[in-house]
Amino acid sequence: MPIIVVLAVGLDSTLLRTQNAAWTSAGYIVKPAGTIREAIECFRDGDFDLVLLGPSIPADARHEFTFLIRALGSHVPVALIARSADDCDPFADATLRHHPVDGMLAGMAALVANRQEGWR
Repeated sequence: MPIIVVLAVGLDSTLLRTQNAAWTSAGYIVKPAGTIREAIECFRDGDFDLVLLGPSIPADARHEFTFLIRALGSHVPVALIARSADDCDPFADATLRHHPVDGMLAGMAALVANRQEGWR
């Protein structure tokens, strides 16, 4: 399995910690960011395969952060982790439900695979 580095952004530190454990056990290398400002700095300094935006981040902040990623010329997939089926973000590349965990992990793998397929 290739090394996949994920930037996980969430304002709910408990949820971020819990999800981080699931992602790490699935083989992902995760850089958590507890604020949008921290996420911007991490993104500029890092090389990520996927960006996950937690449900605790306000919609306008998700939009601005996604816009910044695209303005930097990056094609890294951005996914919203939603609490319910009604949650969605038109600026994200995908919306993943955080339950069940297996479904979220499958969605993450599909996003990364689609990006890697585009490199070929």
